[in-house]
Amino acid sequence: MPASVLARSAHSAVAWRLPFACRTHWLLAVLLALPLSGGAESYDPDGEQRPAPEPEVELPAFPRTENLLPFTVSATTNNQFLIDSSSLSVGSDGVTRYTLVIVSPSGARNVSYEGMKCTTGERRLYALGRTDETWARARNDRWTRITNSTLNRHHAALFSEYFCPITVVQQTPEQMIDTLRRGGHSALRIRP
Repeated sequence: MPASVLARSAHSAVAWRLPFACRTHWLLAVLLALPLSGGAESYDPDGEQRPAPEPEVELPAFPRTENLLPFTVSATTNNQFLIDSSSLSVGSDGVTRYTLVIVSPSGARNVSYEGMKCTTGERRLYALGRTDETWARARNDRWTRITNSTLNRHHAALFSEYFCPITVVQQTPEQMIDTLRRGGHSALRIRP
């Protein structure tokens, strides 16, 4: 075969591969630019990683007096703090969910349905109770860090003394009810 024919043949082979290579690189670039779907986490505009949104939580029945278990928050408060034992659950996502009832000395009641993550020390408000014993979904239902402040000390007490003491994570609802009835987790008691 003459050299000129070989040169044309090699040139046409390169010419054919060049558009194919360009198309392949273009396709690869497009695929890399697409977000991955089905991931458990996403990124906000600042590049921070954030968890996937939690599915909407089913609200429990409104609390009944016979199901309320008191817990101690502090000697400095006159409010009474109670957990509805029938609402207490631990989800497959590791979130402890419960109905909290706070009764003031004058008898005013605040009822809320909340969640707590033992692994991260966060809480979330799902709904507020109305006087007609129905629920209103919370507008601000983001997870917030539990702090040991005097204003919301009841969350810190639930976290550190009842639901998530020391490194105990994901107790069963029955264990949490027992802890509430005993006035705190047995691991926190001082032994003689």
